[in-house]
Amino acid sequence: MEISGKSKPQPVNVKVVKPTEATPESFKEYGQVIEASPDGEEFGPKDAQLNLSLGIPRFYIMKLEKRSLKFSSITHHANVTQCLGSIGGGVWYLGVAKPSIVETKENAGSDAVQSKRGHFYVPPAVDKVQVFRISGSKFIKLNIGTWHAGPLFKQQTMDFYNLELSNTNISTPTLVTINVHGCMFLLILHSPITLPLPSAPPCPLFSFPRCLAPVPLKSLCASAQIETCGSLRSFVLKVVDHTTHNFKQQDEIVFVIDD
Repeated sequence: MEISGKSKPQPVNVKVVKPTEATPESFKEYGQVIEASPDGEEFGPKDAQLNLSLGIPRFYIMKLEKRSLKFSSITHHANVTQCLGSIGGGVWYLGVAKPSIVETKENAGSDAVQSKRGHFYVPPAVDKVQVFRISGSKFIKLNIGTWHAGPLFKQQTMDFYNLELSNTNISTPTLVTINVHGCMFLLILHSPITLPLPSAPPCPLFSFPRCLAPVPLKSLCASAQIETCGSLRSFVLKVVDHTTHNFKQQDEIVFVIDD
C-alpha cells in the first residue's frame, strides 16, 4: 500500500560500459590526445589546437577525491577547448559524447533545448556515450561543446591539471539586485562583457556574443550577473559556461565503468 504524501523513488537502470583506450585516432571525434614529443619539435597538428579567445584562460591544478567509476550526468562548455591531464600519468577515465550545439532551435526541431546561458543544443543520447581510459604521459583536449563526465578514477584522490576559462566551472555565484531605469533585476554575477544600457525601459532584448541568443534581460536571472559602472550607462555581463544533462533524471540511467 502506498503511503499518502510519499512518492516512490524513480527506477534507475544501470548501463555498464567497457572503456576504450584513448589514442589520437580513437578520440578524434571528441577532441585530441596529446602525447609527449621531442624537445624542439615545431608546432603542428599533433599539438593541442586551442580556442581560449572568448574569456580569460585559467590553468590550474585541481585535487579530486572519491570519483568512482560511475556517472549519471554529463556536461559541455560552449566557449572553450578544455584540456585535462593527470599529474604523474596515473590511470583515469572520461565519459564523452559528441558536441551537439545547434545554431537555432529550428536546426534540431523539437529535440533542441535552450541552455541557461542562451545557446541551443540537442541532449546526448544514452547509446552515444562512450568511455575512454587515459594512462601515461598524455592529456586530453576536448573540442568546444564535447559532452564529458569525469575525470573518474579508482584511487581515493588524484591531482589533475586543467586548462579552461575563468568562468567555465563557477559553482558559487554572487546574487545581486540592480535598478535599471526603474526595473529591478535579480542577477548572478560571473568572463566580463561590457554592454550599453538601453535608453528606455522596460526589459529590452540584448544581442549577446556568439553562442548566446538574444534573450530578455529578466530571463538571464539564472545565469548572468551585472556589475554597475559609474552612472549605470553600461554594465558588465558575466555568463557561466557550464551546461549539464542529467541522465538519471531525464533518462533513468546511471553509467558504470567496467575495467
